Amino acid sequence: MNWGTMSRAERDAAYNNSAAVKNSPALNAAREASSAAFRAAHPEHLDQRYGPRERNTWDLFPASDPKAPCLVFIHGGYWQRNSKDLFANLIAGPYAHGWAAALPGYTLCPDATMADINAEIHAALDWLAEHGPAHGIAGPVVLSGWSAGGHLTAMGLAHRSVVAGLAISGIFELGPVRDTYLNEKLHLTEAEIVALSPLRLPVVNKPLAIAYGTAELPPLVSDSRDLHAKRAAAHAPGPLLPVPGADHFTIVHELRDAEGLLTSQVLLLA
Repeated sequence: MNWGTMSRAERDAAYNNSAAVKNSPALNAAREASSAAFRAAHPEHLDQRYGPRERNTWDLFPASDPKAPCLVFIHGGYWQRNSKDLFANLIAGPYAHGWAAALPGYTLCPDATMADINAEIHAALDWLAEHGPAHGIAGPVVLSGWSAGGHLTAMGLAHRSVVAGLAISGIFELGPVRDTYLNEKLHLTEAEIVALSPLRLPVVNKPLAIAYGTAELPPLVSDSRDLHAKRAAAHAPGPLLPVPGADHFTIVHELRDAEGLLTSQVLLLA
C-alpha cells in the first residue's frame, strides 16, 4: 500500500471491515443474539457503575473461585460503535475453563475523544481492582480486546492491575486513520496520534499476545506484525498469532470457543 498516492475512496476501503466481509451482518447478528443469551443466563453482576457517564459500567461474570484469573474484554467498533453487551459471548471460552470475565463499557466518539476513552478504560480498571473482590473477582487480570478494543488493550497493558494482554485485530498506528471516513467522528489531533499510537510509544515489558486473521485487511495485518516486531526488538514477551483463514469477524470465534486458538493462548497468560 502506497498511502500517499491512494485516493480517499481507497483509503476508506483499506479500513472498512464491514464492506470487506460480505456476511458480516449475519456474523454480527449471531454474536449479538448469543451475547444476549449469555447475559440472560448470568444476570447477577451486570451494569455495575464505575464512572459518571452513561456507558461507564461493567458487566461482571465471576468464577466459582474468587481468585481465578479474570479476562477483561474491551469491545470494538472503531471507537464509535457498539457496546459491551453485544460482545458478552466472546468471553465464553475462558469462562468455560473456570476463569472470571468482565466487559467494560466506554463513551463513544464523537461524545468522547480518543484520549477520553483511554482514560475511561484506565478508570474502569482502577474500579475493578478496588471493587472486583466484592463481586467475586480477585484474581490476576488479563486484558483483551478486538479491533478498537485491541488498540485499547495495548494502551491498557501498563495499568498496575494488568498482568498480561491479548490484542486481537488491533489498530496500533493512528496516523493513517485520520485520512479515512473514520475520522469524521474521531476528530483525531496530532497530539492524540502521537500519544495514543502504541507503535510510537515505549514498549511495556509485560506479556502481550498479538493476534490477527490472515484474511484481514492489510493495515490490520501490518499493524499487528509491526507491533510484535517492535516488542520483539525490545525483548518483550508475547507471541504473534496469525489465525489461518480468519477475517475480522470470524477471528473472535477462537476466543468464544472453549477449544479455540485464542482461548488456549489466554490460558497461558496468567
